[in-house]
Amino acid sequence: MQALAIMYHDVVERGDFESSGFPGAGADVYKLRREDFERHLDAIGRATASVSTVYKLEGRPVLLTFDDGGVSFIHPIADLLESRGWRGHFFITTDRIGTPGFLSEAQLRELHARGHIVGSHSRSHPTRMAALTRAGMDREWRESIARLSGVLGERVKVASVPGGYFSREVGESAAAAGVEALFTSEPTARVGMLGGCRVLGRYVVQRGMSAEWSAGFAAGSRWYCWRQSALWKAKRVVKVLGGGRYLKLRQAILERKG
Repeated sequence: MQALAIMYHDVVERGDFESSGFPGAGADVYKLRREDFERHLDAIGRATASVSTVYKLEGRPVLLTFDDGGVSFIHPIADLLESRGWRGHFFITTDRIGTPGFLSEAQLRELHARGHIVGSHSRSHPTRMAALTRAGMDREWRESIARLSGVLGERVKVASVPGGYFSREVGESAAAAGVEALFTSEPTARVGMLGGCRVLGRYVVQRGMSAEWSAGFAAGSRWYCWRQSALWKAKRVVKVLGGGRYLKLRQAILERKG
């Protein structure tokens, strides 16, 4: 089984990157301007007629996912998806619900009522999820899922891994918490199974990437998909070897650029 999942984060108006989601240069890298996001959606529409959800994995579907839980999930993201007849997967950092720049409980219920999939992005968005103890992982998933399930009035069964730090134990912990579909940051179309949970990779879109990248991911283009996969594998080695030092260096570089 295969699925082409694309990962976005926030979409902001007039370049106001502080208006939605996590603040700071590290988060801003993943935030798109509205006009750029619209170009990405138009390109996806030209590349495929099969934008679907994780509950309808037929053929080789394209899945659109959004991480963190910023207020832009409602306006403009959900609005723009719905104008094309599409629905997205929105992953929520539950400790941030109702705080500045993030969705409220009422907005989460609205997103759910509009037919979008609302899932967990952990409780606190750990910087390195895979470095937590198993007990720590279990708390992140279980408390987040319990909070979201209470807000939505039904059991939440979909999640995404924060920070890109996935491991087998992270997946097993999510499965034990009742997650049936878990999205990672690995750029792959393969859908695996772990403890009864489907594990899906994603192709990430960052600010500055042209709409052709989203079109390439949606079409399963070898050039775009394989290129990101090669870069991701090289980066993974550096992240593993560097540990916390890698994150500090990355933040320093981003702040200097900003």
